[in-house]
This record gives sequence, structure tokens and C-alpha cells, in this order.
Amino acid sequence: MSNDERLRRDPVRAFFGGSPGGVIVRLLIMSLLVGFVMTWLGLSPADLFTSLEAALRDAWANSGAMLRTILTYVLTGAAVVIPIWLILRLLRVGRGR
Repeated sequence: MSNDERLRRDPVRAFFGGSPGGVIVRLLIMSLLVGFVMTWLGLSPADLFTSLEAALRDAWANSGAMLRTILTYVLTGAAVVIPIWLILRLLRVGRGR
């Protein structure tokens, strides 16, 4: 029986993506490594969530300026792309395609 067949038959293995024991061991090892690196860098989960909240708040506050910038880029690009596209379409129609 292949690994895919085992995953389809066993909902627990399907949820974990493999053997539950193996997945738990890998998660523990990854947690240890990430915890070590975060401690070494002086970070805590609270710092990460605070930074994420601040980034989302700033993104929301600057969304108007960001949308204006994106719209400016789109209109600037369209000023070049649309005429070139139109010329190419007209040339293609002239060739009978």
C-alpha cells in the first residue's frame, strides 16, 4: 500500500500529513530551533504580534496613498500599453487574421 493510500484511509494520518508521532517530533525539533533563534535575537511572540499589528495598522492608514500610487502606475503604463496594443491589433486585422 502506498503512502498516499494510507493517508486517504486514515483521517488522523491525513490530518497530520504522515505519522502523528513523526510529525510531533519534527514540530518539537523545529520549535526548539525557532525558540533558540528568537531568544538569541531577543524576540518574543508578543514582539512579533505587536509588530504585525503595527504593520497592519500602518498599511491600513496608508492604503489611500498606496491605492493612488498603484492607480498612477496603472494609468502611466496604460498610456503606453493601450496604444501599442491597438496598433498591433489594427495591423493584425489588416493582414486578414
